[in-house]
Amino acid sequence: MTGALRIEAEPRIGLLSERRRVTVEAAVPGSLVTLRAETLRGAELWASQATFLADADGRVDLDASAPVSGDYRVADAMGLFWAQRRETAVGGGVEPRAVAEPILTRITGRAEPGTGLLDVPAEGVFDRGAPPAFAEVVVEQRLLAEGVRRREIRERGLVATLFRPAGAGPFPTIIVMNGSGGGVNEPRAALYAAHGIQALALGYFKAPGLPDYISRTPLEYFERALDYAVAELDPLGGAPLVSGQSRGGELTLLLAATFPERILGAVAFVPAAFVFGAQGAADPAEGWSGPTWTRGGEPLEHLWHDNREVDWQPWNDDPAPTRHADVYVDGLRDRALARAARIPIERFPGPVACVSGLDDRAWPSSLASRIVLAALERHGHAAERLHLDYADAGHGITIPHLPSTEIERVHPVSGVHYSNGGTPRGNAEASADSFDRVCEFVHRAARQTSTHEQ
Repeated sequence: MTGALRIEAEPRIGLLSERRRVTVEAAVPGSLVTLRAETLRGAELWASQATFLADADGRVDLDASAPVSGDYRVADAMGLFWAQRRETAVGGGVEPRAVAEPILTRITGRAEPGTGLLDVPAEGVFDRGAPPAFAEVVVEQRLLAEGVRRREIRERGLVATLFRPAGAGPFPTIIVMNGSGGGVNEPRAALYAAHGIQALALGYFKAPGLPDYISRTPLEYFERALDYAVAELDPLGGAPLVSGQSRGGELTLLLAATFPERILGAVAFVPAAFVFGAQGAADPAEGWSGPTWTRGGEPLEHLWHDNREVDWQPWNDDPAPTRHADVYVDGLRDRALARAARIPIERFPGPVACVSGLDDRAWPSSLASRIVLAALERHGHAAERLHLDYADAGHGITIPHLPSTEIERVHPVSGVHYSNGGTPRGNAEASADSFDRVCEFVHRAARQTSTHEQ
């Protein structure tokens, strides 16, 4: 006879970036075992469910056995996490809001003893009149590692949060910036600190004390942040890396090209290779084709500035003229404007990493990454160039092991509907893999620069 049904998760308590191994023990051989994972994210309940076939030993290893039914169909224990969907509708996103609070996921299991579907078992194993067996376990995912210190920065006009790893330092240091949703990306910065990287999560709009829109954001603000990092944070290698996603990826490459002597390396997630207008995060008084960035009080040239080849735009919820229309491709047909708006990344001598999805439906980040890296190569760039390009991922490449099922989105500033693209599994795998590889890239960049300085 089998013992009491058990669900085991290893590690049960650990960082969000850690994979969990989930197994079911002591089920009836050949029985169907249904697992349900529930997570309260803010006020929103997210859940996933999958049914498995217990093996001849009454065991299910979720990394070895694909579900026979449910919200995902691949052998992956983390599927219970990335396949979660909203079960309530009270608002709020999937990104953690309070980095000090652990994310708690309750996994419950129900095994049906009368559903032996393998070879006929030994006499007495099945009791078809027996009730279902139940078990549960609570998995705790943390953003803050032991010893990481969090400190809000309100100096030199900056709005930021610093995460310093445990230990003496100096540490590789990275400035983390959000995209067109604005705000301060504390979750990614906290996870970087857990992996030995000092991270300054920098807000530049839609954060306390800052403008509500991305329009006319001065590059001098980021110049102050770069100077602050060098003067106050003792970065390994003498300077910080910069990193951002989407509009923050565009900004990352723009800063590297504008302030190359102040930046150690650049990590651009789903970036642009050109400067664009303010688009979906624009101040309504200026509109989507108004400028995003300024320097010395003057707007930077951008691809939507009187573009002769663009007579439509997707930031007001109007459909594209045809299913093949792509405003980002159409805009490049104004060759003179495209040349003027291209980010001259070849000015930057340091290491560059681009992370993109081939199925990015928000904008063509894979194309942009290839343009960036090709420009560096053509100009004899000698430092490391890394392109992580994921075939089944879209625009929503984020930190590891969060739900990745919300492909169709509503923009948090404009309220416009759009698609990130990719598949839930593809986005989840890209998020987990890119986080690990970017951490390695950051350590490598800082270590190599520090070695060269000695």
